[in-house]
Amino acid sequence: MIYLLLSVLSSSVIFVIFKLFERFKINTLQAIIFNYFFAFSAGMLVDRQELDPIKILSEDWFLGTFILGFMFIAVFYLAALTTQKSGLSVVSVATKMSVAIPVFFGIILYNESTGWIKIIGILLALVAVYLTSIKKKEGITIRKRNLIFPVLVFFGSGIIDTTLKFLETSYVAEADVALFSSTIFAIAGIIGILILLIQAIRGSLKLSFKNVIGGVALGIPNFGSIYFLVMALRTEGLESSTIFPINNVAIVMISTFLGILLFREKMLSKNWVGILLAITSIILIATSEEWM
Repeated sequence: MIYLLLSVLSSSVIFVIFKLFERFKINTLQAIIFNYFFAFSAGMLVDRQELDPIKILSEDWFLGTFILGFMFIAVFYLAALTTQKSGLSVVSVATKMSVAIPVFFGIILYNESTGWIKIIGILLALVAVYLTSIKKKEGITIRKRNLIFPVLVFFGSGIIDTTLKFLETSYVAEADVALFSSTIFAIAGIIGILILLIQAIRGSLKLSFKNVIGGVALGIPNFGSIYFLVMALRTEGLESSTIFPINNVAIVMISTFLGILLFREKMLSKNWVGILLAITSIILIATSEEWM
């Protein structure tokens, strides 16, 4: 359970860093691209193996990390478009409610346990994510022509989590978890550099050292969020259909509290209801096997 807690805390720190990006006018795309290289470096420090590109290329999980690296960049870009067209709340809901996808595949492909308590807990988690993420009294409104963007974010985020579970279960040895996580970030970083090169060719690239500093700040917790999540998925007795909803709803809940404490964000009554439902869902999902 400690790995799940560390993953939640790492992801919550990422939320704080993104908020600071707004305050210090840091270019989010550049900081994210730089962050991938610092996340890779953090992984190498944890792994403590000699870096061998030939070995990495020969690993059964390498193709999967290439797909995940591409997905990291693609989902980020889609999330940015969704934010511009429909608002931050829409992105938050689409990203966190995507937990339904890995939960579904965990139950179907790996015959993970189900039961009314667990199902109710998962449904409450989805409702909690929605209510906690809404920052406007009128709720979420999306124009029909912009609906495709949150839908793609939803499926993209769900595919990332599902692929992580599949690779961790089928191909990644315990000794290679750090190397596996680092390789994902390295590939995402390389793809990101290609994007910056395209911007440079077009004459639209403006680099700033503070964006590199933003990447440093983001890199370590970003690595931790993936590394600890994979380690949690490897924990005996914890199923992915338990880990993913608890992970997502706990991140939303803690991030909300951090927003109140650090940035004086205002809460609507529906946000408080969402937090209560989040706590209830975590309790139900975590204890569901005891009721079976």
